[in-house]
Parts: sequence; C-alpha cells; structure tokens
Amino acid sequence: MVNICDEELVGSKVSEGKLEANITKDYFGQQIVDESEVVELLRLCSIANLVGERIVSKAVGMKLASKLGVRLIDGVPFLMIFKFHH
Repeated sequence: MVNICDEELVGSKVSEGKLEANITKDYFGQQIVDESEVVELLRLCSIANLVGERIVSKAVGMKLASKLGVRLIDGVPFLMIFKFHH
C-alpha cells in the first residue's frame, strides 16, 4: 500500500458538507519522491491512496484508474486504487 499526495497539500484540510479529509504529514509526508519513484511505486503497489491533481493525473495517465473513479473534495482530487491479481 502506498499513500501519495502532491507535496503542497501536506498539512492541509479539505471539506465538503459533512465530508472532511485531513492530509497529514504522518500519513502522507513521510518521504518526498521524484516522478520515476512515483511511477515505480504505482506500478508495484496493490493499493494506492492518492490525493492531488498531479499524482491522480499520473495514475490515470498510467491507465491504473479511470477519471470516473476520481472524487473531488473541495476541488482536490482523491483516488483509491485496488489491484486484484489472479
């Protein structure tokens, strides 16, 4: 499992109605990775929790998910990916 967000979102909070998400450093900000590392992490993981325009666009561009699976909360894209292997 990987949790990746766009760096500038770490430490922020977004909300929409009763839905609220805290993008904490403890959960998302443990390590800064470059684009090649992101691609490798997304390629190898079985579960991905992604927040932010750049990382979500990267996953959609890699065809790991559809734009239909993206949820916007206060304008910020959220995407969860579960890969099932047989």
